[in-house]
Amino acid sequence: MNVIGENIISLKQEIPVVVKLVAVSKTKPVGDILEAYNAGQRIFGENRAGEMLLKKDQLPDDIEWHMIGHLQTNKVKSIVSFVSLVHSVDSLRLLKTINDEALKIRRVVDCLLQFHIATEETKFGFSIDEAMAMIGSEEFSKFESVRICGVMGMATFTEDNSLVRNEFHALAGHFRMLKESYFANIPGFREISMGMSGDFRIAIEEGSSMVRIGSLIFGERK
Repeated sequence: MNVIGENIISLKQEIPVVVKLVAVSKTKPVGDILEAYNAGQRIFGENRAGEMLLKKDQLPDDIEWHMIGHLQTNKVKSIVSFVSLVHSVDSLRLLKTINDEALKIRRVVDCLLQFHIATEETKFGFSIDEAMAMIGSEEFSKFESVRICGVMGMATFTEDNSLVRNEFHALAGHFRMLKESYFANIPGFREISMGMSGDFRIAIEEGSSMVRIGSLIFGERK
């Protein structure tokens, strides 16, 4: 078996069965994705709509494509017909665009609310107050073609594991608060997408249900 396949199998032996593995395939060629696919991986994460669209047409139909990067509203239409999960909903405007485009094709799109939990200003995401205000709004209540399935966040890029743990702990707290306040009777609200190659073990300890791993599978980006 090739190195990519061996990496997939090794990770799946380490990651609990209840935690989904999203193979982050951004910038990686179709051949590399096929190697992961042939090792049993079915969920792949991309951060650019155009790149996802190009790869989708060259790869098997049973792949679950996850949009994990910042999604611009003008790119929603190109992926709304097939994307399995949008991790990066960071504004009411984006959620409305996804809803409107999905409504046109009579599809319901699963989405996660992205929270800003890191110290870096460059990362996108809601604060808990912003998210609660949006969920409680009249406009949100009218959306029929999006389904909120949980939360996503990216920790600070640092070697300070205690900071990373605190940030993941905060995101898990946001999830519980939203679950209790708005989604208590909605079993589909169950995902906490947090943890990447450098910090996924901490994320799992703090309650992650979905880890996004790239370099540990495909090697460092060139």
